[in-house]
Amino acid sequence: MSAAFRRVHVIGAGLAGLSAAVELAGQGIEVAVHEAGPAAGGRCRSYFDRELGCRVDNGNHLILSGNRATLAYLERIGARATLVGPASPAFDFVDVEGGGRWTVRPSAGRLPWWIFDPARRVPGTRWRDYLRLLALRRAVPQATVADVLGRDVLAERLLLPLAIAALNTPPEEALASLLARVVDETLLRGGQACIPLVPAVGLSETFVDPAIAWLEARGATIAAGRRASDIVVRDGRASAFRAGGETNSLASTDAIVLAVPAPVAGELLPQITTPDAFQAIVNVHFGVTPERAPPRFVGIIGGTAEWVFVKPGHVSVTISAANRLVDRPAETLAAAVWPEVCRAVGLGGAMPAWRVVKERRATIAATYAQEARRPGVRTPFANIVLAGDWTATGLPGTIEGAIRSGRAAAAEIMRRAP
Repeated sequence: MSAAFRRVHVIGAGLAGLSAAVELAGQGIEVAVHEAGPAAGGRCRSYFDRELGCRVDNGNHLILSGNRATLAYLERIGARATLVGPASPAFDFVDVEGGGRWTVRPSAGRLPWWIFDPARRVPGTRWRDYLRLLALRRAVPQATVADVLGRDVLAERLLLPLAIAALNTPPEEALASLLARVVDETLLRGGQACIPLVPAVGLSETFVDPAIAWLEARGATIAAGRRASDIVVRDGRASAFRAGGETNSLASTDAIVLAVPAPVAGELLPQITTPDAFQAIVNVHFGVTPERAPPRFVGIIGGTAEWVFVKPGHVSVTISAANRLVDRPAETLAAAVWPEVCRAVGLGGAMPAWRVVKERRATIAATYAQEARRPGVRTPFANIVLAGDWTATGLPGTIEGAIRSGRAAAAEIMRRAP
């Protein structure tokens, strides 16, 4: 008998599922990917918006050069060159309430000499303020980001905006230890781990389409419109599952990577514990392009939004930790952030065509209670493993966490004998 599974069904074609599929296909395992939606990508994909007349992303994502699993995934599928960014780390900010602009420029090496240069750090801060980042490592298990970072100038103008973007949870609730992991892998590794990168065209063109082409070239099948509705378990293993209205029987050498959102995983496998609290993200896309080329993204301080991204044919705004806003009318949200967009990237005039995209369950809430509910890759069943940014990756619900979870699921499959 073979020492590994011969065929793996990956249920869910978000980044966790695609990451697992790439790892498994790369090991010569037969892979079939089943996606519930009309296209792969999950919460990381692009589509053509008729109202705006251009392709948009369903969310905005910033990659840092310290996201090693993400960059390795892109390298493997031949898509690394689709990310663009500055040659050195630079983060532009604008204060829409008090006025003022600044750029934070971490130095390249691991020694953070940049904190001693007033021209590189946040205005109004002192070098010793930045030592507070080290306190994240010493935070007690239930400490929140606000508990550790406080509310001084450095926190308000840099650390809390970065924390909200990474954890998608209000600082008063967000777990400090999760932010510590993010900081350890980026800021505390030096500027070369903090170079900001964004897709040159769109999320699908970077993360999804190249992966599908890579998988299909290796014999994998990817089928959309195949929502999983049931997994039949018998004698400690899955014997069949239903997807797209069809029953798929499993041979003894078949396995499942369940890479669906947490609520769906809980419905399909009620035996496992999954997170049950979530945070929303609201994105607002405006069909306009600045006349003069501004930075590709700008952080907003003192506004409704946190980040503005300048993309081909449009400008896009992200509001993270948006449970407080997600039920507001779309036109109200667009009108609230348009002046902030104008201030950030030098636009003006009447609000152009716009599109509001609300992701009500964008990520799990990055809280102490939810962290305790995040399962590992293993399940009680011999041929089912889990993948998703909501599993116990040690990171918040990010692209990096999703891709790592897929790799971990594939590694677990490879360790098991059927």
